[in-house]
Amino acid sequence: MTEISTSRSLRFLLFFASVSLHFISGFCDDAKDSKNNSKTKSDVVNTGTEVVLILFGLVAVGLFSFFLYKLWQKKKRDEQHARLLKLFEDDDELEVELGLRD
Repeated sequence: MTEISTSRSLRFLLFFASVSLHFISGFCDDAKDSKNNSKTKSDVVNTGTEVVLILFGLVAVGLFSFFLYKLWQKKKRDEQHARLLKLFEDDDELEVELGLRD
């Protein structure tokens, strides 16, 4: 079951990354009607910086999601453990009714 949820989260992360990468071209300052089509060094650095920041943001979101998923798993495991302990706890009244103990 964890393989399925991991596969889904990975698929969602890849989808989110591909959609966000489509928006990079929207942030570019290139004008279509500009007569000078050559990019300067500062334009390339700005675009590179934007790409690095977006990738850093995606990694941060991915790590945060992974942390929350692991926290949720631990909480769920603790709840199941508590339920199991409650199921097998000593019930003195039942033993007295069955005559196993006085």
